[in-house]
Amino acid sequence: MSYCRLPSRLLLLLAAGIVSGWAAPCQGWQLNEAEFRRLHDELNPADELWKSIPWQTSLIAAQNLAAAEGKPIFIWAMDGHPLGCT
Repeated sequence: MSYCRLPSRLLLLLAAGIVSGWAAPCQGWQLNEAEFRRLHDELNPADELWKSIPWQTSLIAAQNLAAAEGKPIFIWAMDGHPLGCT
């Protein structure tokens, strides 16, 4: 698995642990399938409300959908790296 496919919260947790020295006592610890699933479920709860929003990645598709439903568009735009590493 590529590190780019990991959830951003998991990457942040791993980075914080490595920087703080948390990872040193864990040498020799193996991540098994059950522990991975437990951590994954803990870090990605299914009941987050923002996951229920039908987000669009295309502005044209969003405009067409908003016009058809008579709803406004919320645009989130940013420049740079999502973790602030620009």
